Amino acid sequence: MEPVYRPVIHAVKTLFFLQGARFTITGEENVPREGGAVMAINHTSYLDFMYAGLPAWPHRRYVRFMAKKSIFAHKVSGPLMRGMGHIPVDRHNGGQAFADAIRALRAGEIVGVFPEATMSRSFELKEFKPGAVKMAQVAGVPVLPVTIWGGHRVWTKDLPKHMGRANIPVSITVGAPIVVARRENVAEATARVKAVMQAQLDAQQAAYPVLSGRDLRWVPARLGGTAPTPEESHEADRHDMTRTRDKFTG
Repeated sequence: MEPVYRPVIHAVKTLFFLQGARFTITGEENVPREGGAVMAINHTSYLDFMYAGLPAWPHRRYVRFMAKKSIFAHKVSGPLMRGMGHIPVDRHNGGQAFADAIRALRAGEIVGVFPEATMSRSFELKEFKPGAVKMAQVAGVPVLPVTIWGGHRVWTKDLPKHMGRANIPVSITVGAPIVVARRENVAEATARVKAVMQAQLDAQQAAYPVLSGRDLRWVPARLGGTAPTPEESHEADRHDMTRTRDKFTG
């Protein structure tokens, strides 16, 4: 039974209905019916955790997402996050989160991870952290490569959000499970997962409705859009980190 997660899912479905979201979901059959898996997801939208759960719901699978610890401290989101079995991450000491994730994976859960750690302002894949692959390797479970395209047009960093009825197309692809060998080099396996996700994302972008005019701000610079370049995005991320550090040390 999922006394908290199930009502949240119904609320999210209602939100998507009101938004007029148009979903294209590919590879739903790759979500395992049972057993643990690490769901590795690209990150361009504040709603990615909602989108990533969609392919798992028909199989009655519930994704336990790893999320920053501060969300669990909030008086509203905290009880919901804990009730749904999500995993808090202390970015200064990730050992406990890693152990909690391994425990969940070995218990047969799907654990959702954003290997880029933070949202991509360029809408390109950023450098991947090795944690997702390492968890899969230690727990003896596969990695599910999941890519989302279009969700950033609903709500992302630095741009207007469209939470009303905007009828935005959102593409979600679940690739075939990737097995990480027990003794495989983690960096090489991480690069392999990223390459698969890049290929998926390329296909989604190619199939997405063509955008023009002001909507080019949602398109990566590499594809002729006006989104920040990866270098500009990295500089903005660095500024955010400096500002946050100053806030806590000043």
